[in-house]
This record gives sequence, structure tokens and C-alpha cells, in this order.
Amino acid sequence: MKDDNSAAVLAVFNAINKYRASLGLTPVKYHATVASLAQDWSDNIATREVIEHRANFWTDPRALNPDRGAGEVIAVRWDRDAAKLVDWWKGSPAHDAMLRDPRFNVIGVGITFTDGNWQTTPNRYTMWGVVNLFGYSTLPAGTVSSPGGSTAPKPPTPPAASLCDPIARHQPPTLNLANAAIRSAGDLVAVDPYGTLRDYPALGGGKFGAARTVGKGFTGAKELFVADWDRDGVFDVVAQQLDGRLLVYPGLVGGGFKPAVQLGGTGWQNMTMAVGTWCGSNRLPQVLATNSTGQLFFYRNLGLQAIGAASSLGMTVPARRLAMVDYDADGLQDLLAVESNGYLRLYRGSGLPAPKAETRPVVGTGWTDYSGLRSLRDVTALNSTGIAGLTADGKVEYWDLGSGKLSTFTTVATGWGGLKLAQ
Repeated sequence: MKDDNSAAVLAVFNAINKYRASLGLTPVKYHATVASLAQDWSDNIATREVIEHRANFWTDPRALNPDRGAGEVIAVRWDRDAAKLVDWWKGSPAHDAMLRDPRFNVIGVGITFTDGNWQTTPNRYTMWGVVNLFGYSTLPAGTVSSPGGSTAPKPPTPPAASLCDPIARHQPPTLNLANAAIRSAGDLVAVDPYGTLRDYPALGGGKFGAARTVGKGFTGAKELFVADWDRDGVFDVVAQQLDGRLLVYPGLVGGGFKPAVQLGGTGWQNMTMAVGTWCGSNRLPQVLATNSTGQLFFYRNLGLQAIGAASSLGMTVPARRLAMVDYDADGLQDLLAVESNGYLRLYRGSGLPAPKAETRPVVGTGWTDYSGLRSLRDVTALNSTGIAGLTADGKVEYWDLGSGKLSTFTTVATGWGGLKLAQ
């Protein structure tokens, strides 16, 4: 006769989410169909008294076709302290990796109680626990916030492709930028603690010139971004301010910058941003940003005025840093997300507001050391693309992306301690 396991299921669910919250990860949700898969296997192994995984559990119809990864963890205890199952999984590197995998957003929990060896240890019980973890680009219908909870809200519909339509056709003049603050899309740009902006001009062949002071007063910024925001042919600086404002400093062809124009008034200090020509049909840069819960938003560029309203892309991107770059050399910008575990995950761009609907591969590990990531062009050769990262010890490392994947990095600058890399 089965004993009531609802309290144990809830204890496991809450313990997993408490652990994920401590790591800054998005909480998982619950689904009864997935739970039936986990409970069936828990009963199965308990009956046979073996610890083994279900073969191809992610192809079972009850898995509901996960497209962002799948995992299964199993443990057994000789008491009814279900939360301690999670402690055991946390202590095992392979199992811990599944609990902390940011791709997973739905789980099911199976708990089965059987008698222990009652002849030698009266009142001792064996508790078998199975958790199936799945990742879905779109949450399956019937997903709930917790075991016994209310149905989770349906993800928002991705924005229409028309959001990428340009406000005007921009074909900037070919300007001589020899005197401009930022001379090319390959320049490294940094700001020091006193708000002084420095430009390190790209010289070709992966080399950079000595720093040039190109601006002052760039204080109070959480992050700086280099982009030709108004598409006039001169590079501008977009500043995400710690006081919540989003500003753009339009560049002047003769050097320096115009006074800042406010693009956004409040709330930007809590966003994680990337700036670039995300839309394939629009020469104006756009903004992709995630909020504190990892929801991804698209912001339309309306020129030197307030930025367009946020449009949800209907997906979660758990990231501590974002960068926009043509990673796979297909002519479209892609999104690189640095996750809290150091994974670098690729979200390939489609040329439209939403990324391509596909599996999101991990393309690098150990990326939490970088305090800034900058997409660069023409650094190693004409039309070459790559990405630079500033390390904690003041080195600038560069990866060429000409092959459509990360190459071995080269160190292109040192002595950047105390500087912030503009992205």
C-alpha cells in the first residue's frame, strides 16, 4: 500500500529551488505528467531494490519533448528526510551539475517508501527518490509553479517581425574618422575610475596602438557600449548608468562627443545588456537585455530620442553578462550569454527579434573571469570578426571567429587593471 508522499515531493522541490536561488538561477517549475514519469521509475527501482537510470527517459512521451536538455538524478535514504536527498545530489559533482544547469526549467519528482530491514531495525524505512529535469524553449501546457500550485502563466507571444523595420533607410556617408574619438569597429575602448575615456586604435594584424584620451566625464556607468547609434557614420558611446538612466553620447567626426541624449529614464541599472545590429534588415543598432529574472527583451532604436518600449521575446536567458557578435559567420548577429557557472552559451540570431528556435549549445567554459566582452571587426584581417574579453588581472584576450567558432585566444593588451572595457 502506497504511503502519502506529497510532503516529501514538496520538500525535494523546495530544496532544489532554494539551492538554485542561492546560485542566482531561475527556479524550476513543476509538471504532473513529468512527475508521473519520475514516480513510475521511483516505484520501479524501489520494487526491484536497484539504483539505475531509465534508458532514454527523455524520449518517453511523458517527457513532453524537451528541446533544451534533460537530466535524471536518483538517490536512496533510510529515513523520511526528503530534503537530504538533495544534499546528497549537491555533494556529487555529476548530480550537482544537473541541479544547477540553467537550461532546466521544469522538473518532476517521484518518491517511494518501502520497509527497511524490519527484523533487525524496527521502524526503519527506505525512501527512493527520482527527479527528472527538462529544459523547454516554451513551457508545456499544464506547467505549474510548484507541486499543487496554480498553472504558470503562458509565455508571452514573441514580438512581430515588423519590430525590426527601420525608422528610416540609413546608408551613412563614408567619412574620414582619423580625428574621431573612436576610429574603427576594431578599436578597444576603456574608461578609467575617473571617467576618462581611452581609445586603443586597431592597427591590423591583431595589434593595437597606444591609448588616446578621447573623452572625459564618463562617470557613474555600470557598462559602456560602442555603436553607431544614430547611423551617421561616426561611432557613439551608449552608457548604462548606475542611477538607472540609459544615455548615448553621439560622436563627432572631428573628435569628442556631443552632450548626452537620454534614451531611458529609469530601471536600466538592473538590466544585463547587449547592443548591436541584431535585426538583419535594420542598420540601426538595437538593444537586447535581460531583467533580474532572466527574461529577455528587445528594444527598438528610434534614433536620438527615448528608446522603444520593451518587447518580450518569450524566453529566459540566465546570464550575468551578454555580448552580441556574429559568432557563426553567417552575417547575422548572435547572442553570447555568460552563465553563473562560467558556461558561455550561444543563442543564434535569426535576423528577426527572436533568436532561432533550436538547442542552445555551450561554446565555452570558465568565462566568469571576464569583466567585459567586446565584439570587434577587422582586427586580424579585413572583415574579420572576433571578441575581446578583459580578465580580472588586467589582460585583454582576443578570440578570432573566422572559422565560425572560438579559436585559441591571444593576449592583445596587458596592464588594464582598474579599467572597464566598453562593450
